[in-house]
Amino acid sequence: MTMLKVFGQPAATDVARVLTCLFEKDLQFQIVRIDSFKGEHKVPVFLRLQNPCGQVTFKDGDVTLVDSRDICRHISKKYEDKGNKALSGTGFLQRASIEQWLQAEAVSFEPPTSALVFQLTFAPALHMPPDEELIQQNEEKLSKVLDIYNSRLGKSEYLTGDTFTLADLSHLPNSHYLTMSERGRKLFETRGNVARWCTAISARPSWKQVVEMQSERPGLI
Repeated sequence: MTMLKVFGQPAATDVARVLTCLFEKDLQFQIVRIDSFKGEHKVPVFLRLQNPCGQVTFKDGDVTLVDSRDICRHISKKYEDKGNKALSGTGFLQRASIEQWLQAEAVSFEPPTSALVFQLTFAPALHMPPDEELIQQNEEKLSKVLDIYNSRLGKSEYLTGDTFTLADLSHLPNSHYLTMSERGRKLFETRGNVARWCTAISARPSWKQVVEMQSERPGLI
């Protein structure tokens, strides 16, 4: 098998998403921890959470991909018979549902969570005053999204049924960072089904491996 390569830092959300997928599929890969900034502009990777462009590059032989969700689609489809075989769905309807939830994550979940992650988790660590107006705006946006999730998760264990799929996996990086703050955790904890789901997906061995990689070199590039 061609050696799979991931270029980026595990602390970056896009990279973490790809690494989780690779671990779910039990695939061997090489991670190349590159400096995404040039010259003197070397800042913590989490400062780029609101700008995902260029955070990850994936090479599989002659194939090069840079969008983390497309990378996960590629991995789960090409290596369908490896590792977690249910990751890309077990039938047409579930696969269509996975695509719908991947779109929901990218369009509706990721923007407010990224803004809140920065304001609630990293701005205080950088001694930057949080923008309360921005926080409230994104809390309102995310609350509406999570209400829909809570309703859906009242009908099944995971977003597309009773098996963990790419739809759930894609939410892990931002959920992890958001729940590092008390205010962020509250958005999940006040919705019982979302809280249960978040606990379940965060307990995946694949995600624990990514968190361990992040802790080895926690974010300065």
